Amino acid sequence: MSKRYVAFIIFIFAVVICTLLFTTLIMDGYYMVSSLFLLAVIMLPFYVRFERKAFVSREIVIVAVLAAIAAVSRVPFSILPSVQPTSFVIIVSAIVFGSETGFMIGATAAIVSNIFLGQGPWTPWQMFSWGMIGFIAGLLRNTFLMKKLWGRLIYGFIVGFLFGWIMNFWGLLGFIQEATWETIIAYYIASFYFDLSHAISNVIFLLLFSTSWITILTRFKKKYGILDEHNVT
Repeated sequence: MSKRYVAFIIFIFAVVICTLLFTTLIMDGYYMVSSLFLLAVIMLPFYVRFERKAFVSREIVIVAVLAAIAAVSRVPFSILPSVQPTSFVIIVSAIVFGSETGFMIGATAAIVSNIFLGQGPWTPWQMFSWGMIGFIAGLLRNTFLMKKLWGRLIYGFIVGFLFGWIMNFWGLLGFIQEATWETIIAYYIASFYFDLSHAISNVIFLLLFSTSWITILTRFKKKYGILDEHNVT
């Protein structure tokens, strides 16, 4: 991984964060514009690779399929607050294919699933939150933590809360006029059970399916040589 590519990824994240803050604080109501802009920014590394012919069509297809699975699998569970297999799909995809792919799958899953569940000012923040879950999982994929089931369970539990905390930050920026420590603490306490539900559902899905999914996706990756040596991690 070259220094130039690292700088490029850092630039992408800086643009994403600035867009989130600008949209929430200044351009409230233009959430679809910011969502599409974020999606375009997130896809920039893929466009760069495509132009350099480092990508083949089957690599684009597998990313699209995994993003679709992550998005559609969220819909049937929408009646259960914060319970969904989306985070699980993002995590195992990132473990196999890397952080860049994990981020894109996470961000795409958010905007696509909200076509069914409702778009709103929360969409860009969900894109960022799920994208970061995938990105961090990809960064850790070669560590002892992710190679062991118990490590994946711990990670899934932690990011269940991390997702909620990032979304709470959006809520504080968007809806609380004068935030005090009391209101901030109360806001996060109010979301505790929703975040706990997300964390526990991550653990359950990872416990039941992560080993088999990783085995299948790894076999598919090796057989067709996709998203391997050219990935960011």
